[in-house]
Amino acid sequence: MSHGHDHVSAAGRHRWRLAVSFALVAAYFAVELVAGLLSGSLALISDAGHMAADVTTLGAALVATRLATRTDTTGRRTFGSYRAEVFASGLAVLLMIAVGTYIAIEAIGRIGSAPELATGPMLVVGVLGLLVNLISMALLRAGATESLNLKGAYLEVIADTLGSLGVIAAAILVAATGQTWWDTVIALAIAAFVVVRAVMLGREVIAVLGQHVPDGIDPAEVAAALLTVEGTSTVHDLHIWRLTSGMDVATAHLVIAPGVPAGPVLEAATTTLRTEFSLAHATIQLEAEGGSPCQCGDW
Repeated sequence: MSHGHDHVSAAGRHRWRLAVSFALVAAYFAVELVAGLLSGSLALISDAGHMAADVTTLGAALVATRLATRTDTTGRRTFGSYRAEVFASGLAVLLMIAVGTYIAIEAIGRIGSAPELATGPMLVVGVLGLLVNLISMALLRAGATESLNLKGAYLEVIADTLGSLGVIAAAILVAATGQTWWDTVIALAIAAFVVVRAVMLGREVIAVLGQHVPDGIDPAEVAAALLTVEGTSTVHDLHIWRLTSGMDVATAHLVIAPGVPAGPVLEAATTTLRTEFSLAHATIQLEAEGGSPCQCGDW
């Protein structure tokens, strides 16, 4: 069985959520950056840096969802441009690591110094950022379990939510104790969280680009299920991978006995892959016993 890949990606179904989140985060980033520079708060500036990464990540995710639905006019991209969403997730990983590293370097450089901090603006901007991030989290959560692209954006927003909480905590602690090192400590905590989440997402991106078998699917179980199809004696060259979020792909060779009608075997095998393993995008080749390709060819 083979067919065109006109599937609508998981991220494409939730594109409007990305668009609204992008607008909210971009507007807040401008406010936070100005407030951070005026207040002198490293926690606020570091969170603004993370928000800048969010703006870039959400923007890249929006572009990727558009590319993923673009019709191929070259005839060279037989799988379409669905992988654009995975590359956007990879960009999110790189940006998160870069921001986390920058925050850590700046925080270490401030050790031993005691800069003046305007805790009032810090607190106001922190609360505003928390509201923006909570709204964005609510928007992106629905698609985060379906799309790696949206998951990258969702994790960015979660990190920003914690960053906003950190800014609020830093403002309160500095105002209450007069100790500005609280700002540095919280900035380092934000950096550590950002990098850890980036590494976790990066592992998922590598798994997709490396064409690993998707989580939740056991190739041995798939092969065993195909062997239960009447007329099938052997299954070999079974390959299963994820093209993009919500689109798992498989290929397999099924050996059938001479005289077994190809149509029912192909239909049953296709139904098995689709209903039991959610593998709707599959190519199955039939072979006669003895290693010769079946005269019916591929479906």
